[in-house]
Amino acid sequence: MAKKKAVGSKVSAKAAKKAKAATKTERKEKKKTGGKSKVQEEDDDEDLEAILEKMRREWEEAHSVTEELAETPSRRANATLTACPNGNHLWCIGGEFFTDDNKAYFYNDVFRYNPEKDEWRKFVSKVCPGPRSAHAVAASPAGGGKLFLFGGEFSSLHQNTFHHYADFWVFDISTHSWDRIETKERPSARSGHRMAIWKHYIVLFGGFYDPGITTRYLNDLWLFDTQEYKWREIKFTLTELRPTPRSGFSFLPTPDGIVLHGGYCKEYAKGKRPVGVMLEDTWFLNLTLTTPEAGTSSKADPLKVKWERRKRPSTAYAPPLRSGCTMAVWQTKSMGVQFGGVTDEDTSEETLESVFWNDLNAYQWTGKGRWVSLTLKKPKKKGKAGKSGKSKPPPTAQSQNWSAHHDDEVDDWDNDIEDGKNVPPVPKVDVDGDAIDPDDPVLTTPIPRYNAMLAVLRNTLYLYGGIFEKGSREYTLEDFHKIDLDKMDRFVCLKESSIFIDDKAEESSDDDDDDEDDDEDDDDEQEEEYEETRAPEAGDDREDPVQITEETENTLAAEDVLETPPPATDVLLFHPGASPFTHPHLKDGLRTKATHFMGVARDTTRSAEDVISTPLPGETLAMFYARSREYWAKSHMPAEPATIVASSFAAMASCWRKIVTASKQETHPCRVVSLTTPVFLAEYKPVLKEVEKILAEAGLDEEEMRRGAAAGPVGAQAQSRNRR
Repeated sequence: MAKKKAVGSKVSAKAAKKAKAATKTERKEKKKTGGKSKVQEEDDDEDLEAILEKMRREWEEAHSVTEELAETPSRRANATLTACPNGNHLWCIGGEFFTDDNKAYFYNDVFRYNPEKDEWRKFVSKVCPGPRSAHAVAASPAGGGKLFLFGGEFSSLHQNTFHHYADFWVFDISTHSWDRIETKERPSARSGHRMAIWKHYIVLFGGFYDPGITTRYLNDLWLFDTQEYKWREIKFTLTELRPTPRSGFSFLPTPDGIVLHGGYCKEYAKGKRPVGVMLEDTWFLNLTLTTPEAGTSSKADPLKVKWERRKRPSTAYAPPLRSGCTMAVWQTKSMGVQFGGVTDEDTSEETLESVFWNDLNAYQWTGKGRWVSLTLKKPKKKGKAGKSGKSKPPPTAQSQNWSAHHDDEVDDWDNDIEDGKNVPPVPKVDVDGDAIDPDDPVLTTPIPRYNAMLAVLRNTLYLYGGIFEKGSREYTLEDFHKIDLDKMDRFVCLKESSIFIDDKAEESSDDDDDDEDDDEDDDDEQEEEYEETRAPEAGDDREDPVQITEETENTLAAEDVLETPPPATDVLLFHPGASPFTHPHLKDGLRTKATHFMGVARDTTRSAEDVISTPLPGETLAMFYARSREYWAKSHMPAEPATIVASSFAAMASCWRKIVTASKQETHPCRVVSLTTPVFLAEYKPVLKEVEKILAEAGLDEEEMRRGAAAGPVGAQAQSRNRR
């Protein structure tokens, strides 16, 4: 019996042990599942599937694309026109348009042109790049066709804010949808750069960054691997050759590398204004992709990169020096095709002589490279040749350029534009006295322009838009042309321009110059009158300063001196004891005040007094006072209770003139003080600090701030955003 009891106790102990182990296992399972039952686990699986389905629907909704029939893209500049890498289409993306009242409009729409149907279609999706211009696009045939977009710039409607992009996007041609590519390393924000596809690499070079004070041009080289989706910068030693910083150049992919030609940049010299430089050098980026041999280290870089400068023989043909003429790739003939451009002669701060072109040229990149002039071929006519049987040669490329100044041909062409015709002028006789042939293909040539958008598709060159200038006016064009490069017989206008170019624009510009001269003379007279009415010095026998009466105040109000809100060049009247910076019209915040002293102001027509009496960007108080000390020493102001604060020396003199005219017998003491006299330097200190903060946010170091201060104001002509 005792033995049986012992066996029974062992069995019960084992059973208890198993039950304990099962309980322990169940506890572990509960911990893993959060204490949920199998039913609850099945519910969680269903919830997860619902979440994934919801995410899928949201993605599809965000990437849904609306396709609609559209007219030709609206007037715009600095957009991209790209040939489809695996189809017979053209893609137009983005761009900008500035109205006559200086409002800025930026676009992010995507247009596709079908040459066979001669129709445009617009694609709209929720996920897409922001509005921009001066960006770069490269096309790849991989994966059904891709368009890669990087960078660009954007400005608010009234240009109060400006932004450079550093984002990278890919457009899937098969689905018409956008996706943003996020990488840890990438090129910096920029505009005016160029990209090209070489094998499975996207090559990016140059461009500029403009924070509003000075334009920083770039010459860094970046590669994006479309297989690994990674950016990397190619570094060069100081002894290795490479192109200088630039923007707006031609960047042509070839089987062995990439050809770079021309471009534009600005030279900054200490104490001098920036000067635009047109470049005409040609470089070849030699790219070699090697396969690692067996047994060698796989860490070695298989891609070899080297810059080589191409020299042109002095006797070889080349088009005249110009900018604003990026070439389009003509792969069939191993050429880059160039149309138009502008040649600037920066003769002085206020004068910019420009010649605009409408000729066709091509650069053949095979061998050492050479330029070719593409001229239109006149049709052969039976019985029309001379006795010698020889016909006249077609006009040269140089003979097709159009001056932007007083030119009879330009005036005739303007009359044609006014009548709604978009053709060059048709003179009655040619230079030899012979009648002009109305079938002459030269007459189909588009008008001169620069920054035209070009693309070659199946041996046909397409040309859209561009910019033409006359006098002080800029005209953004919207006409659309094509020409068969194999035949070179004539241009075909697919859409005429609706732009009316005022033939009096240049005359009005000259009148404005005359008015400015008159204004300067008036300012000189006003300053003389001001000197006559200023406060008497010690030992001076002049009369007491002018006194303001109630009648005087009414007169000043009648003459808009005290108008509310006051014009920027007028004056403000303050009551005795009031601080000028407490006036409601001047309480715009430090950021607003600071921008008035920076070189981003749209109104660049400043007098010499404005320049010397206003702190420059990056200028410290000590630098400002040292520079303007003599100016303030000559400005003697009577210290009287009432104060009139003028925004400039000219406004002060004008105010004194009105006071002298309006003053009678009653007295009411006042004084006129410039906003920039040493009296208010203490109040300017926060503003100058804010200027330095803005410059620091823009990424400028102290040396660049000093350089921007030394450069001083730039003439209005040089401030054209299309001269970058």
